[in-house]
Amino acid sequence: MSQMQNDAGIGRVPVTSIFGVNVSKLDMKGTVAVLERAVASKKPHQVITANPIMIMAALESEENMRAMREAELIVPDGAGVVWAAEEFGDPVAERVAGFDLLHELMKRGEELGWTAYLLGAAEEVVQEAAGRLQKQYPKVRIVGVRNGYFGAPENAGVIESIRQAQPDLLFVARDAKTQEPWIARHKHELGASVIMGVGGSFDVISGKTKRAPIFMQKLRLEWFYRLAKEPSRLPRMMALPQFMRKVKKAKKSME
Repeated sequence: MSQMQNDAGIGRVPVTSIFGVNVSKLDMKGTVAVLERAVASKKPHQVITANPIMIMAALESEENMRAMREAELIVPDGAGVVWAAEEFGDPVAERVAGFDLLHELMKRGEELGWTAYLLGAAEEVVQEAAGRLQKQYPKVRIVGVRNGYFGAPENAGVIESIRQAQPDLLFVARDAKTQEPWIARHKHELGASVIMGVGGSFDVISGKTKRAPIFMQKLRLEWFYRLAKEPSRLPRMMALPQFMRKVKKAKKSME
């Protein structure tokens, strides 16, 4: 079992390496415990919820790979990542879906009086998501809400508003190409302890879209459900068979 040493306050995390990306082997409970220490440390921690598409993007983009390698914690969000770890003979404890981790952190925040900031998605979506989360977790103070549609001219102002709020948890929902590199570039300026990319989670929380049924999640078919609902995702999803072929080829070369 390999371990990743983290000097920012969360200690050692057991990891499995998937094409140079160190993915945490902790289960959900262990992940939340580690991130509780991260909040207590008052130091920035980037949490990446990794799926096969993100790993393939990292293999093709130096900036994405740098974000992966510099992240304090990478959790196995995608079923394909869990499968790859099994194929390589170094399995993770379980899938740690980013959507579920967000809610588990909010639950812990209820007990410990944490604060949260929501950044990303369209204005009506992020506002609705914030309202629903505040109602569900009233003891977590949501100290800021901002849509994800901003470019370089607005960047400094967005960073400053987050830094002034000093949230314990910063959830970022931007497009796949922007999300992780943006967090990696600015995490030391943001004044947040746990900074996690959450993809389309605000869409689900706000009610704009629905998550796959539990039985499809258990069958590791959540990707198929999303594709059926959003056919426009097909070009992006083509990375999945590429990833599977790459895993099979790598496994064969290990035998």
